[in-house]
Amino acid sequence: MADVLFLLAEAAGEAHAEPTAFGLNATVWVSIAMLAFIGILLWKKVPAAITAMLDNKIAEISKQLKEAEQLRLDAESLKAEYEAKLARAAKEADELRARADAEAEALVAKAKTDATALIARRKQMAEDRIAAAEATALADVRTAAAKAATDAAARLIADKHDAKADKALVDSAIAAVTKG
Repeated sequence: MADVLFLLAEAAGEAHAEPTAFGLNATVWVSIAMLAFIGILLWKKVPAAITAMLDNKIAEISKQLKEAEQLRLDAESLKAEYEAKLARAAKEADELRARADAEAEALVAKAKTDATALIARRKQMAEDRIAAAEATALADVRTAAAKAATDAAARLIADKHDAKADKALVDSAIAAVTKG
């Protein structure tokens, strides 16, 4: 690079003397310093230390990646487990809803049946009461008619029969009993 600068300076019309130390120019000194620095690095085993440090860092990163992968797998399994639980819970909720609907329909049907049966029983009881009332009324009418007939017959007999008619009636009844 120094040569390039020198050529550029000459082309510009300027000529400078290049500095030297112990007869060596700056390029040689920089090269010697670099070689000494690289030698010291090799002598102190710096590349091995850097390699070991990088290997440790790689191992740590690899370990973190494995942990992250395991965590991801655990998270996926937990997610799948909770999705399965959610699906089971939804299925159970649907089953409960279906059972509740069926029970409600059964209760409504039973209530309708019970109401129909109750209405039929009450109707039958009312018809039985009406029939009993009719029978009682008919018996009362018959009793009243029989009593009225008996009273009328007793009055007629009392009005039309005298002691002579009674004696004849008693004699004929006695004769009928003795003959028979």
